[in-house]
Amino acid sequence: MGCSSCGTGGSGKPGGCKSNGGCSSGGCNRLNVHDWLANLPFSDPESTCKIVEVSFKQGSRKEFFRNLTPHYFTKGDLVTVEGVTGFDVGEISLTGELVRLQLKKRGINEFSDEMKKVLRLSHDRDIESFRISKDREPSVQARSRELAIGLKLQMKLSEVEIQADGKKATFFYTADDRVDFRELIRQFAAEFKVKVEMRQIGIRQEAAKVGGIGSCGRELCCSTWLHDFKSVNTTAARYQNLSINQTKLSGQCGRLKCCLNFELDTYLDALQHFPDNAESIETAKGTAFLIKKDIFKNLMWYIIQGGGKHYPLTIQRVKEIKRLNSQGIKPEELEAVEITSSKPKEIEPQFVDVVGQISLRSLEKNDRKRRDNNRNQEQRNQGSRQDARPQGGGNRGGNEPRQQEQRRQQAPRPQNQGGGPKQQQPRNPNQEKKENRPQQQRAPQQRVPIQRPAQPKPPEEKKD
Repeated sequence: MGCSSCGTGGSGKPGGCKSNGGCSSGGCNRLNVHDWLANLPFSDPESTCKIVEVSFKQGSRKEFFRNLTPHYFTKGDLVTVEGVTGFDVGEISLTGELVRLQLKKRGINEFSDEMKKVLRLSHDRDIESFRISKDREPSVQARSRELAIGLKLQMKLSEVEIQADGKKATFFYTADDRVDFRELIRQFAAEFKVKVEMRQIGIRQEAAKVGGIGSCGRELCCSTWLHDFKSVNTTAARYQNLSINQTKLSGQCGRLKCCLNFELDTYLDALQHFPDNAESIETAKGTAFLIKKDIFKNLMWYIIQGGGKHYPLTIQRVKEIKRLNSQGIKPEELEAVEITSSKPKEIEPQFVDVVGQISLRSLEKNDRKRRDNNRNQEQRNQGSRQDARPQGGGNRGGNEPRQQEQRRQQAPRPQNQGGGPKQQQPRNPNQEKKENRPQQQRAPQQRVPIQRPAQPKPPEEKKD
């Protein structure tokens, strides 16, 4: 029972579907009724309805049973009920006062003696027998279709339902004409060793048993809540100003959609304000014919014979023109209504070509400043390394990077004759004053390398 795609179908008591009735398998919400009186207390519990509604075959069939047991069943419980020469297992779908409303809707007497009874709450043996019977249904349905084709019967077997004890099988079929299936019943009884019941259903009932998703994106109405199937014709579509397109107006059963009748009464009430016999009106330019009625705006659209322009007229204007025509007067103008959209006009986004309009001077200035800072930092690091070297020369620049060595070779600097220590030059007082002045923008000055005094060579040793 329950939904087969959520892991709750056919394996004992359902654990509850997590999709909140929106499963596409058609088993979660099939023929479901919400008990909105379940949590309301009753002053007299003895006066509550003793009838429960039980669903079979994943909700495709429902029946009512009298509860004479002392148990109080809730929705989703598996119960064992009376069957044909045996027992059957079903799921409680509705209890309480709402069952009385369903009985009244179906025209069933609550105190009828012919109503079957609930035997007990299903135990493990009943559930195991129920599983075995349900596992047989696909193979029995496939074999029954082969037998029907072998007898060349003009019928379609839609579904097979086997009773929980395995003693009876109900075959649901659809057919356009009367079918003589007496020989077919004998073959079914000999093949499956069960009591056979043939039940004919309509095309809409077949779609309700199969289930599916409609064009609206929801589960089919016939498989969820719709029980009474009323006749639907194209007149309902014409009243609602729908295009007569058989592909769009047909449901999955191949018939016109049942939802065409849902809003038909509202349209008929609105059409009472429109004038009758207004399919054509006479004007000075010619005869104008009615092409459609806009019920929501109370407008009637006309087109003049031989022209291609449409004229929307109000109901009052059409009545006035009909009154003038009855007097033999043809108006010069129709006085069409100017149609304006009530929706605010959407402002289209404007795109601006900004290529070449963005200045990169600030980015170049920051990049130049960053390069200057990096160069000054490298020179300070180089001077600190030279000050830390011992006197006596050695391998200068042996540990410097290759880029610093190339930059030092390219810079104009005199050749030092020695590797002596760096000598500090006396500071100029005028230069100190300039440094204390506020900084102004001035051209970068070229750095002059510091001249170091020549280091005396050590005395050469005399060789004997």
